[in-house]
Amino acid sequence: MLAASGLSLAALLAPAAARAAAGNPGAGDPGAVALPWGDALAALAQGLGSALVPLAAGAAAAALARMAGPLRVLVTTTLVERLVRNVGDYALNAVSGAVKGRTLSVPLGSAVIAAAVQRAVDQAPAWLLREAGGLEGLAEKVFRSLRLEASADAGNTLRPGIAAARARSARPPAGGHEPAA
Repeated sequence: MLAASGLSLAALLAPAAARAAAGNPGAGDPGAVALPWGDALAALAQGLGSALVPLAAGAAAAALARMAGPLRVLVTTTLVERLVRNVGDYALNAVSGAVKGRTLSVPLGSAVIAAAVQRAVDQAPAWLLREAGGLEGLAEKVFRSLRLEASADAGNTLRPGIAAARARSARPPAGGHEPAA
């Protein structure tokens, strides 16, 4: 397209260039041909623009598609971390004897884990709970975030906390009405 435009422009300019070389630039000459080179240049720019704009839009869309996956993972991870922090803080305030910043005993750690998981089940969106790894995954994350005494481990602190959280979430709602089966 560009080569064809260049050839047609050269063909139009050849007679005018020959007259200018002969010393007759065509000023005031009734046989002079006015060459609308500005119109040709505008048409060329419009043609290039109509070809380049879709290419640029496609490149921008491809770049956005490449960033969408990692951006989604980053946002989801941040929301899960915030959920763990918020439900952990809530549980530390809700469980009697638990103090933020202090080392928790094994039974107290289990109670805090159960309260944190229950708070997440009650308040967090289901998709965020799934992204956190369900009840077990969330309980593990809360377990890792707590300051526990040296004898605390997954067997004596985490498992009882998960069991207590499951027992709490299996209870009927506070209104006393059991859901219809």
